[in-house]
Amino acid sequence: MYRLLLVLCFFFAHPIFAQSLTEIVEKHQPNILKGSVKTAAPIIADIQAVGTEAATEFLTNWQDKALWFIKETGQIVSVVTDDKKTYQLIDIETGTLVTELAKKDIKQIKPNSGLRKMLGSALVTGKLLSPQKEIRLAGVDALIRDPKASHLDPLRVALEAEADIELKGIMDRAERQLTIQFDDLEVARVAAIESFSNDLSVEARGTLNPLLSNKIMLADLVPEDANIKGPITPGSEALTYEDAFDLLVAAEKATPVPTNAEIASILEANIENDTIAGFALADMSDADTRIKAYLALADAGKALAFDPNATIADLVADHEFIAVYVETSKAVTDAASNALDQINAKVGFSRFIDLALDGVSLASIYFLAAIGLAITFGVMRVINMAHGEFIMMGAYTGFVVQQIIPNYTVSIILAVPLAFAVTFAAGVAMERLVIRHLYHRPLETLLATFGISIALQQIAKNIFGTQARPLTAPGWLDGSLVINEVIQISWIRIAIFVLSLLFLLLLLFILNKTRLGLETRAVTQNPRMAASMGINPDRINMLTFGLGSGIAGIAGVAIGLYAKVTSELGADYIVQSFMTVVVGGVGNIWGTLAGATMIGFLQKGIEWFNPSNTLAAQTYMIIFIIIFIQFRPRGIIALKGRAAGD
Repeated sequence: MYRLLLVLCFFFAHPIFAQSLTEIVEKHQPNILKGSVKTAAPIIADIQAVGTEAATEFLTNWQDKALWFIKETGQIVSVVTDDKKTYQLIDIETGTLVTELAKKDIKQIKPNSGLRKMLGSALVTGKLLSPQKEIRLAGVDALIRDPKASHLDPLRVALEAEADIELKGIMDRAERQLTIQFDDLEVARVAAIESFSNDLSVEARGTLNPLLSNKIMLADLVPEDANIKGPITPGSEALTYEDAFDLLVAAEKATPVPTNAEIASILEANIENDTIAGFALADMSDADTRIKAYLALADAGKALAFDPNATIADLVADHEFIAVYVETSKAVTDAASNALDQINAKVGFSRFIDLALDGVSLASIYFLAAIGLAITFGVMRVINMAHGEFIMMGAYTGFVVQQIIPNYTVSIILAVPLAFAVTFAAGVAMERLVIRHLYHRPLETLLATFGISIALQQIAKNIFGTQARPLTAPGWLDGSLVINEVIQISWIRIAIFVLSLLFLLLLLFILNKTRLGLETRAVTQNPRMAASMGINPDRINMLTFGLGSGIAGIAGVAIGLYAKVTSELGADYIVQSFMTVVVGGVGNIWGTLAGATMIGFLQKGIEWFNPSNTLAAQTYMIIFIIIFIQFRPRGIIALKGRAAGD
């Protein structure tokens, strides 16, 4: 019957002639004053048919008992007052001041609880049945934020009438949430709970968790029809000894243990002739004497007795405590418990998958940053401390391209080959001017490249400043790929993973299917033998160093899409790049991939145990790698041939 009246509120009226709010209120004035649920449906329908903010405000004021009528004229108005003596009467349609009257000249309209419930439902349903999708969506959002039992029927009416598929799904979810909280039928609530067993959202768990809220009671006080969760042991996390004792005191099954301050107060109140209960006042400095005096007062009925030798654990040991669900329906709590168990199991598995995807993402970044170093370090045995600065140069190249070409997609496409060209040329220049004079002198090479890295950082600061520069990703890389409420990964990281995979395939093709690759592998395995076969190791070293530097430039463009582009960008990756190469196996592409995978997963795993301290995670990772190298100094995949012994 109630739902029928609710539907009539919206379909009873037929706006053949447009009427103002004032005209409609005057028309229905007797029934508005009477306030009957039976006559309210056409009134509400006519008022909502006006479709103005004033009409909605009128219904809200009617529900809140904020409407009054003037006794002399019968005009219905809203009221504003400060002193409760003189009332300012406000026109219901225009919001302007009508007049000021004393309270004796006006009377408040007081709808009963049934009519207020009907008005509240009508206001909610008015939004849910609005012809504008934005208003309907706002109505659902407001309903979810502040759910009430009176919202359930209007929501079901709107759900049946909703044609938009997306909004219908949102309404359906909200309807199931309200069903769980407010429906009178146990079967309907259980069905709604079971429908959330595959929902991993925080909102789903937020809806189900309150159903399992419980309170702890003494077993003797638990009602026979209580929905019992189970026994609770004092001293556990759920019930401390102190809380258990407080329950005993509240049930008058134990007397509270007086504090030292309370004992002192009782003793002071019972001082007679420099004695307390027969004990000399001068002896009260002794703790045992104070207790004896207090117990003597307790025996005389002047204080509450307690056992000073008993601990709280002893006092609660002879009592049983039971956890009782606040929800009285066992079927509902069982369904909620089963649904939450399923959700938590799926959330745990999803978090594991999400952590694995984070590891893959980080591994792809490390692989992209380290692959150039793997080539130069593997072929030339050159410890290039400036490798990170080539990454930085690539990122800044992308930034400069975007300043010239505002289209982010086009600029990124052009920035990749341009970054390769710039850093390839810088790498060749560095090899020709510095590195080739320091072959087989690792300490001097390390110091020289370290100095070059500092110089390149300072040059970048002089040109671009110390402020971070944005390298903006195209719009189609915004957002994340959402698999479920737990598993999601940004499109930028997916793009970096794809780019890393493409580089892996490209390098495998170059090293295995081209003459440059054949000569590079020959120089890597045995430089002297390669030279005797007509290969120019000097030329191969130059091209290899340039190739490694060029790949670092491309890595800089990719990394700059999600990291801040500063002069220190490369320094953040140089340590991980060296660790990746050393752990994987020097001079081996597959080894670099294995090293990046190991380090990426290891770092994410350590961060999972200590998510608030990434610096500690990196420290633990370095310690682990040092230990790993002690047992496998040649890395995961070691070189084969004579070069393996170098």
